[in-house]
Amino acid sequence: MVSMEPYSILFCCTGNICRSPTAEAMLAKKVADAGLIGRIRVDSAGTHGYHVGEPPDSRSRAAAKARGYDLSKLRARSLEREDFNRFDLVLAMDQANRAFLAQLCPPASIGKLKMVMQYARYHKVREVPDPYSGGPADFEMVLDMLEDATAGLLQSLLDKRIVAR
Repeated sequence: MVSMEPYSILFCCTGNICRSPTAEAMLAKKVADAGLIGRIRVDSAGTHGYHVGEPPDSRSRAAAKARGYDLSKLRARSLEREDFNRFDLVLAMDQANRAFLAQLCPPASIGKLKMVMQYARYHKVREVPDPYSGGPADFEMVLDMLEDATAGLLQSLLDKRIVAR
């Protein structure tokens, strides 16, 4: 059933400077391109406060920009317990993030907690690896994986009529 409130999605990774802001910007662009602004709200947060207030990693920004995604206005923030009430879906990048989120998640909201890659259509992996300690190829691989997962997520929301065009 389609709600009048925007459907809200929170992407989570460790520091909120590589994977989750990339996914946030990607899905926000896909939402805008699909004419769904105001129907889906997207945000991101880190499980740990290592980089609060900082912009996304410069390598993430550059790789994303080359594909048409703008991360420049995003700033890292830490997950807040209240996020489980504020968001309809909380998506973890890897099992360590999911385990951390599950510890904080109120029992009534555990159904909101999922892995982002479960929405991927072509990449048959469960986790998005953290590119922070890697090189350019690692950032490109993360972009490939998240483009697949965010496209699949948006299609899933449309197919299940959670949002309508």
